[in-house]
Amino acid sequence: MIDIKNLSLVLVLAVAVASCSDDSSGSDDGGTDTDTGPVECNLGEYSGDFEITEQPDLATLAGYTSISGDLGINCSLCTDLSELNCLASVGEHLSIDNNDALTSLDGLNALTSVGEDLLIERNDAITSLDGLSALTLVDGDLLIENNDAITSLDGLNALISVDGNLRIWRNSALTNLNGLNALDSVGGTLNIYNNNALIDMGGLSALTSTGVHLVIENNHALPNLNGLGALTSVGEYLQILENATLASLNGLSALTSVGGELKIHENAALENLDGLSTLTSVGDLILYCNEALTNLNGLSGVTSVEWGLWIEGNTSLTSLAGLNGVTGSVDGDLWIIANTALTDLDGPSGLTSVGGDLWIANNDDLLNVDGLSGIAGPVGEDLALGNNESLVNLDGLSGITSAGDDLWIRDNPALANLDGLSALTSVGDEFSIYENDILPDCEVCEVLDQITSGPVSIDVHSNLDDLCTPVPDSCP
Repeated sequence: MIDIKNLSLVLVLAVAVASCSDDSSGSDDGGTDTDTGPVECNLGEYSGDFEITEQPDLATLAGYTSISGDLGINCSLCTDLSELNCLASVGEHLSIDNNDALTSLDGLNALTSVGEDLLIERNDAITSLDGLSALTLVDGDLLIENNDAITSLDGLNALISVDGNLRIWRNSALTNLNGLNALDSVGGTLNIYNNNALIDMGGLSALTSTGVHLVIENNHALPNLNGLGALTSVGEYLQILENATLASLNGLSALTSVGGELKIHENAALENLDGLSTLTSVGDLILYCNEALTNLNGLSGVTSVEWGLWIEGNTSLTSLAGLNGVTGSVDGDLWIIANTALTDLDGPSGLTSVGGDLWIANNDDLLNVDGLSGIAGPVGEDLALGNNESLVNLDGLSGITSAGDDLWIRDNPALANLDGLSALTSVGDEFSIYENDILPDCEVCEVLDQITSGPVSIDVHSNLDDLCTPVPDSCP
């Protein structure tokens, strides 16, 4: 006999099971499906540019794996980027800018490449870049600027190469560069500027070269450059500027060449350049206003300074001996100015010619210029010596035959003779020797007598007024 009660129960359960099965299959007719599971990444490429300015905009890109143009995320109220979790590539620029409420970049975890520039700027609440953990390549510039809460660059650990510039600017809480540990090259300029909490460069331990410039500027808490130990070359200029607590360059111990300018400027705590001991050649060498710098011994491996050599305002510098390996010509200027503790110029004795200006001025303790005795022939532009309070003679300049522009010797109160100018026969423009308290006018007149070419004008006054016997023909 059939149990009617049990049969009814079975039918009810079957209908219930069927209903659950139908409901779980979803709806494709715009019905009341409320499934909130992961988005399927099956929409391929979004064609064109897209800008996200409010949270609902994100839904437009849900499911897309790439975007062909620019993507801008500029949304002051957005708190979540999870709807971008399929996005693996951006064809052109990716800008993440002015997102005041966004605390992380989670949602960009699938992103592996950006075809042009990646800008991460003015995101006040983002504390890390962990959401970019899959990113390996930026074909343009990577700019990380003015993000007040970021403390490290963790999240960029997969990044191997930046083909353009890498700029890390004004991130006030950034203490280290950890997260860039895989980065081995920057095609353009690496610029680390005004990150006031930065104390550690260790995250750049894999970096071997920059194609253009390396600039480390105005990072007030940075004590050293440890972390750059793999860097062997800088394509154009290396500038280390205004890092108030920087005491050592030891992190540059593998650097062998700087294609353009090496400028070390206003690093108040820097006492020596020992970290540059493997450097062999530079274009320009500029050492300016490093108040604690006492010597240049760290440059002892440098054999070539191609364009110009400027040593100015290093008030504790007592010796140029570290330049004793430099030989040949300087095509541009040689300036030794306002190094008030320097007593001699011994060191660059291998220099043979100067193509631009030769200026020696405002070196209060300088006694002589004998260290320049290897320079012979013409000076391309100005030959100038001024305001050297202790300078007694110019004997080290005895090989110089001409000044292409001006000869200017002024306000050297201890200078007693001009014997060091005995080979000078040509001055291109102005001949000015004045206000040298104990230099006899006769000495000046004798130099004028030996000039066979030029000058255009003569300015001689306020030296020691003496009676010459006989009076040189050229005495004014």
